[in-house]
Amino acid sequence: MSRQTQAVIHADALLHNFRVLSSLAGEGQNMAVVKADAYGHGAVNVARILRKVSPAFAVAITEEALALREGGIQAPVVILEGPHQATECAVAARENCIVVVHSEEQLCWLKACPSDRRPAIWLKVDSGMHRLGFACDEVLPMVAKYRDMLTDDTVLVTHLACGDETGSQSVQKQLDAFEQVRAATGFAVSIANSPGTVGWPQARGNWNRTGIAMYGAEPLDTPCGLDLQPVMTLQASIIALRTIEAGETVGYGDTWQAKRRSLIATAGIGYADGYPRQCPNGTPVMVNGHRAALAGRVSMDMITIDVTDIPAPAPGDRVELWGHQLSVDEVAHHAGTISYDLVTRLSQRVPRIVKHV
Repeated sequence: MSRQTQAVIHADALLHNFRVLSSLAGEGQNMAVVKADAYGHGAVNVARILRKVSPAFAVAITEEALALREGGIQAPVVILEGPHQATECAVAARENCIVVVHSEEQLCWLKACPSDRRPAIWLKVDSGMHRLGFACDEVLPMVAKYRDMLTDDTVLVTHLACGDETGSQSVQKQLDAFEQVRAATGFAVSIANSPGTVGWPQARGNWNRTGIAMYGAEPLDTPCGLDLQPVMTLQASIIALRTIEAGETVGYGDTWQAKRRSLIATAGIGYADGYPRQCPNGTPVMVNGHRAALAGRVSMDMITIDVTDIPAPAPGDRVELWGHQLSVDEVAHHAGTISYDLVTRLSQRVPRIVKHV
């Protein structure tokens, strides 16, 4: 491999974060969420790292569950969107997957399955998010109608619309509505994702779904105060250097103009690798451990950086786009987006390199 662009996945940081978050679970358990290729970190590798500590894994769709099975992961897998087609029910049963059901159509598909080829069922409750799930007043009729398919292991699942907002007034409304359903059914519950687990103790249930915080990004709109370590370091290298005079411009559209004689480094990463094109001039990067800034638009395969004040930069020097020296949350802020967006958009041409300290 000649180009030095890669995403280093720090296995020890991942294990550390999972244990920190598990310490908040109380009498419940945390499951690792590895949907969207483990938020861009590589689902099979992440699941292999966590297989001895995470009792289950959560994915969005059946195809993601099958990828885990093909990678040798044997733990139960929760499919958060449930089956998209009737044929997926038998697949889920064969592969020891749990389906989260959000519609009566899905329940009908499952009812048509022979009982010995029916996957375990969790029920999605719409407590106020209004994306998927049975409305709170629909749950009891559905439980009564399909009671023969539900077991003591059935779990009620909901999702908080504003769990990352520490001052939200809507979270408690959702929790109160959901509690009425829980009390009426007696089922175990799964409410909290990362923001819920960290920011709302009353949302922690029998199963907590830890995603973005497990990967070391900030789960709340204010610092959560937990010792979370970045799991991904996205890095590239300088491939060229050039000096330009004051008044000259850099990159497409002449959007950056030198105010002084400047040294510009070109690094081998761009939006085709998943680095966000919308990152503006001034977005921070780290060069040899020193803070520098983008100068010019992000190109498909390259970025340009003002390294005038960096000591003795040279071709081959390391550029960190985010990781241990630079928070992915800070870069996301400059890009006008969130950390989830940055890590999940990382393209497959960026190799994921797993490292243990």
